[in-house]
Amino acid sequence: MPLVAVAPARVERWVTNFETRHGRTVLSVAGGALHGVAEDGSTFAARLPFAQEYAGGPVPRALAAAAAPPADWGVLLVRKGGFAVARVAGEELSAHKVGRRHVQGRTKAGGWSQQRFARRRANQAREAYEAAADHAARVLAGLDGPLVTGGDHAAVGEVLADARLVGLSVVEPWLAVPEPRRETLDQAVRDAAAVRIEVHNAGS
Repeated sequence: MPLVAVAPARVERWVTNFETRHGRTVLSVAGGALHGVAEDGSTFAARLPFAQEYAGGPVPRALAAAAAPPADWGVLLVRKGGFAVARVAGEELSAHKVGRRHVQGRTKAGGWSQQRFARRRANQAREAYEAAADHAARVLAGLDGPLVTGGDHAAVGEVLADARLVGLSVVEPWLAVPEPRRETLDQAVRDAAAVRIEVHNAGS
């Protein structure tokens, strides 16, 4: 089933467009989501960001209002050799840091050379994760709200294992992002705060 990320301000328009394409749509609330069933059999389920359960009325405007981002939340993106971390107040970045550390790629060499290379690569990766954890601990110090993560699962796990970060509240969605850069971070913040809508088009 296709999954689309929709900014809260666009949810009402999205539902209107869905009804235009698929016919009169009956809305209901179940399982913490807003559901729609159209005349042609197409359906959707819209869920709030930050793993929140929706318990309001079957009205797109009410869902959009409930999707307003918290006053204090964060994003952490990590891949080998790169990271991006942001603290967000509502929709605005209040602090952020994007950084890179060189981590060598894999080699086809064998024997002792390969072992030395593997050790060097592991050391570089560990230093990169430590640097990412240092900046994350500074930017996210005292964070009250949720943290959305993305990048590489193993790399994020290494950073979050830092004692200064273990108390953070990590929530869905997981963000599949390329090498973290400033533009990647900006898009990740928008995606993290979006309503996620699972769509099933009849006949597909």
